[in-house]
Amino acid sequence: MAHFARIEGGVVTQVIVVRNTELDDNGVESEALGQSFIASLGLGGEWVQTSYTGSTRGKFAGIGDLWDGTDFASPA
Repeated sequence: MAHFARIEGGVVTQVIVVRNTELDDNGVESEALGQSFIASLGLGGEWVQTSYTGSTRGKFAGIGDLWDGTDFASPA
């Protein structure tokens, strides 16, 4: 399963799960396809993929975490 974080004002406000099949682009995972799928559900806002293992973007995004446009960070 893939995870996506909703960003509002540089802060994570929601984290959802998206089936891997929604991100599959001929065997390659595509964040853009995941974002399109989320939009098709009527969920607006900025959504970025996060990794449960923390291997992408520094850490797994949690509600209240900060987003600097590249990585997630825990609030100070």
